[in-house]
Amino acid sequence: MPPESPLPSLRAAADAVRQQLQVNAFDATGVQRLSDFIEAERAGLPATSREGVISALGCFLGECLVQTYQGEWATGPDGTTGVGLRNKLFFNPFYRIEQQLTQGTAESVVTFFTRIPARLAAEAPRKNWI
Repeated sequence: MPPESPLPSLRAAADAVRQQLQVNAFDATGVQRLSDFIEAERAGLPATSREGVISALGCFLGECLVQTYQGEWATGPDGTTGVGLRNKLFFNPFYRIEQQLTQGTAESVVTFFTRIPARLAAEAPRKNWI
Protein backbone atom coordinates (compact mmCIF):
# COMPACT_ATOMS: atom_id res chain seq x y z
CA MET A 1 0.00 0.00 0.00
CA PRO A 2 1.51 3.38 -0.98
CA PRO A 3 2.19 5.85 1.81
CA GLU A 4 -0.56 8.34 2.50
CA SER A 5 -0.04 11.81 1.04
CA PRO A 6 0.75 14.45 3.67
CA LEU A 7 -0.99 17.15 1.59
CA PRO A 8 -4.41 16.94 3.27
CA SER A 9 -2.91 17.30 6.75
CA LEU A 10 -0.60 20.14 5.66
CA ARG A 11 -3.51 22.01 4.12
CA ALA A 12 -5.83 21.33 7.07
CA ALA A 13 -3.23 22.73 9.47
CA ALA A 14 -2.71 25.75 7.21
CA ASP A 15 -6.45 26.41 7.09
CA ALA A 16 -6.76 26.13 10.88
CA VAL A 17 -4.05 28.78 11.28
CA ARG A 18 -5.70 30.96 8.62
CA GLN A 19 -8.91 30.89 10.63
CA GLN A 20 -7.04 31.58 13.89
CA LEU A 21 -5.31 34.59 12.30
CA GLN A 22 -8.69 35.72 10.91
CA VAL A 23 -7.45 36.24 7.36
CA ASN A 24 -9.35 35.38 4.20
CA ALA A 25 -6.56 34.07 2.01
CA PHE A 26 -3.07 32.62 1.89
CA ASP A 27 -1.39 35.79 0.66
CA ALA A 28 0.90 38.69 1.62
CA THR A 29 -1.71 40.07 4.03
CA GLY A 30 -1.83 36.70 5.75
CA VAL A 31 1.96 36.57 5.99
CA GLN A 32 1.97 40.04 7.60
CA ARG A 33 -0.61 38.88 10.12
CA LEU A 34 1.47 35.74 10.73
CA SER A 35 4.57 37.84 11.43
CA ASP A 36 2.65 40.07 13.83
CA PHE A 37 1.32 36.98 15.60
CA ILE A 38 4.80 35.49 15.94
CA GLU A 39 6.13 38.72 17.42
CA ALA A 40 3.24 38.97 19.87
CA GLU A 41 3.60 35.38 21.05
CA ARG A 42 7.28 34.48 20.79
CA ALA A 43 8.46 35.79 24.17
CA GLY A 44 5.85 33.80 26.07
CA LEU A 45 5.89 30.62 23.99
CA PRO A 46 6.55 27.63 26.28
CA ALA A 47 9.35 25.34 25.08
CA THR A 48 6.93 22.40 25.26
CA SER A 49 4.67 24.05 22.65
CA ARG A 50 7.40 25.30 20.33
CA GLU A 51 7.55 22.32 17.95
CA GLY A 52 3.78 22.20 17.45
CA VAL A 53 3.59 25.95 16.89
CA ILE A 54 6.41 25.82 14.32
CA SER A 55 4.65 22.98 12.54
CA ALA A 56 1.25 24.70 12.40
CA LEU A 57 2.56 28.14 11.46
CA GLY A 58 4.95 26.61 8.93
CA CYS A 59 2.01 24.92 7.20
CA PHE A 60 0.32 28.30 6.88
CA LEU A 61 3.45 30.01 5.52
CA GLY A 62 4.00 27.13 3.11
CA GLU A 63 0.45 27.34 1.79
CA CYS A 64 0.93 31.09 1.30
CA LEU A 65 3.97 30.26 -0.86
CA VAL A 66 1.98 27.66 -2.78
CA GLN A 67 -0.98 29.91 -3.49
CA THR A 68 0.80 33.22 -4.03
CA TYR A 69 3.78 32.03 -6.06
CA GLN A 70 2.26 28.92 -7.69
CA GLY A 71 4.46 26.59 -5.69
CA GLU A 72 3.94 23.01 -4.68
CA TRP A 73 4.51 21.08 -1.50
CA ALA A 74 7.49 18.80 -2.01
CA THR A 75 10.26 16.88 -0.30
CA GLY A 76 13.68 18.49 -0.48
CA PRO A 77 16.97 16.76 -1.28
CA ASP A 78 17.62 16.40 2.45
CA GLY A 79 14.21 14.81 3.10
CA THR A 80 12.60 17.91 4.60
CA THR A 81 9.10 18.99 3.68
CA GLY A 82 8.89 22.35 1.97
CA VAL A 83 7.67 24.25 -1.05
CA GLY A 84 9.20 24.13 -4.50
CA LEU A 85 8.80 27.06 -6.85
CA ARG A 86 9.09 26.65 -10.63
CA ASN A 87 11.57 23.79 -10.31
CA LYS A 88 14.05 26.51 -9.39
CA LEU A 89 13.83 27.17 -5.65
CA PHE A 90 12.97 25.13 -2.57
CA PHE A 91 12.02 26.68 0.76
CA ASN A 92 11.44 25.14 4.15
CA PRO A 93 8.67 27.27 5.71
CA PHE A 94 9.10 25.58 9.09
CA TYR A 95 12.70 26.80 9.23
CA ARG A 96 11.56 30.35 8.39
CA ILE A 97 9.06 30.26 11.27
CA GLU A 98 11.73 28.96 13.66
CA GLN A 99 14.07 31.74 12.56
CA GLN A 100 11.59 34.51 13.37
CA LEU A 101 10.63 32.85 16.65
CA THR A 102 14.30 32.76 17.64
CA GLN A 103 15.64 36.01 16.18
CA GLY A 104 12.61 38.25 15.90
CA THR A 105 11.95 40.68 13.08
CA ALA A 106 15.57 40.46 11.87
CA GLU A 107 14.40 37.16 10.34
CA SER A 108 10.85 38.24 9.53
CA VAL A 109 8.71 35.95 7.41
CA VAL A 110 7.38 39.09 5.70
CA THR A 111 10.85 40.07 4.48
CA PHE A 112 11.47 36.52 3.29
CA PHE A 113 8.09 36.38 1.52
CA THR A 114 8.41 39.73 -0.25
CA ARG A 115 11.88 38.88 -1.60
CA ILE A 116 10.73 35.77 -3.43
CA PRO A 117 9.76 37.48 -6.73
CA ALA A 118 13.29 38.86 -7.07
CA ARG A 119 14.74 35.43 -6.37
CA LEU A 120 12.48 33.87 -8.97
CA ALA A 121 13.46 36.51 -11.52
CA ALA A 122 17.19 36.16 -10.93
CA GLU A 123 18.95 34.17 -13.58
CA ALA A 124 21.25 31.39 -12.57
CA PRO A 125 24.87 32.52 -12.66
CA ARG A 126 26.64 31.61 -15.87
CA LYS A 127 29.45 29.12 -15.57
CA ASN A 128 32.57 30.67 -17.08
CA TRP A 129 34.64 27.52 -17.00
CA ILE A 130 32.76 25.81 -19.84
